[in-house]
Amino acid sequence: MQIPHDTRRALDVVVALVNTTAEADQPDGLAEIGALRGFVRDYSISDVGELSARDLAGVRAVRGKFAQVFAAPTSRAASVLINELVATAGTTPQLTDHDGYDWHVHYFAPGASLGDHLAADGGMALAFIVVSGEQERLRRCEAPDCRRAFVDLSRNRSRRYCDSRTCGNRLHVAAYRARRKEADAEVSEHEQVVHGGKQQQGSDHP
Repeated sequence: MQIPHDTRRALDVVVALVNTTAEADQPDGLAEIGALRGFVRDYSISDVGELSARDLAGVRAVRGKFAQVFAAPTSRAASVLINELVATAGTTPQLTDHDGYDWHVHYFAPGASLGDHLAADGGMALAFIVVSGEQERLRRCEAPDCRRAFVDLSRNRSRRYCDSRTCGNRLHVAAYRARRKEADAEVSEHEQVVHGGKQQQGSDHP
């Protein structure tokens, strides 16, 4: 699947934002302003001024809406959520080539809050996925103890885990060990039957 660079980057931010949500074994990754500043820095989000508690609340609200898009059962349901996101953000498409990047489009309005900034660019990136008929690529990790979001960019839409080197490998190793345990149990049972039969034969011929 061919995705423009700016759309791919916006999707990365959407996924990262959704994955800051508190889970059973994971605290909220955006619990305070410092964490939000770190998020902005880590993902090189441009045109961001001084952040406040209001920005934190706004970004967390947008995070919840992004998560709803990942959970949407149909493209129509996803489109309703995305339309609400971009309408509330007040998108104003503009070409830019800042910070050494080639020409690309920003959808957030000049002076937009961080929440509106993320809603506009992230919402349009998600819209690209839905318009392309690829909504099923917006997934959650299938590992039993992981619900991290990811965008499946595999050619045949076959990716099942958020990270094949962690969740994927961990489950493959667990499945391998389970098969070995089952095979060892079968061998042990077979040996008991064989040896038990031999002992019984021996008792018939003192």
